[in-house]
Amino acid sequence: MAGLVKDWRNARVKNTDEWLEKAPGFSRPICAQLREWIFQWEPDLDESIKWNMASFKGVKLVCALGAFKKHATVFFMRGTGLPDQAGLFNQGTGTHMRAIRITTLEGFNRPALRALLRAAVLLDADPAAIPPQSAKRKPLPMPAFFKDALKKNPKAAAGFKTLAPSYQREYINWLTTAKQPETRARRLAETLAAAARGLKYSDRRKAQ
Repeated sequence: MAGLVKDWRNARVKNTDEWLEKAPGFSRPICAQLREWIFQWEPDLDESIKWNMASFKGVKLVCALGAFKKHATVFFMRGTGLPDQAGLFNQGTGTHMRAIRITTLEGFNRPALRALLRAAVLLDADPAAIPPQSAKRKPLPMPAFFKDALKKNPKAAAGFKTLAPSYQREYINWLTTAKQPETRARRLAETLAAAARGLKYSDRRKAQ
């Protein structure tokens, strides 16, 4: 759910009209059209703002619209349980959630989206539907520079080993996405200090 424009993400909005007005210029018209389609196709869904996204609820949350600088995203909360014959899903954002990243609606497969939304509403309304099993993610390969740093810092290596695989993954992803050498060095120092105290990624600032 991260990645929203910083100033807009921090804005507090109470309704979707206001949310749409404050959305980034590029994705605003895309989200407006997607919202109109959702209203047209599934008028019984309730609309609200959740996680600073336009969210649509039946029994539970069915889907949501995210507005970003250079794209819009349709999130389906139980996407792994939906048939996607057209292959619209191009992002996986968690254990059950799947998403469609959209940069233009020109040539977009509107009937497939409507069918996907109908399936999501039916799944949400079915009390017998069983949530899909959690998919195990493959561990991220540890970068050589991090492996070498841990060898030189036994305390950090021991602390990192105690962390749950998901927390280790967060650190590795954070380290490997650093593009500049100085950024990587800073993140490595923060990671080693936090790992030495057995802190998970979200608590790493406590090591400073």
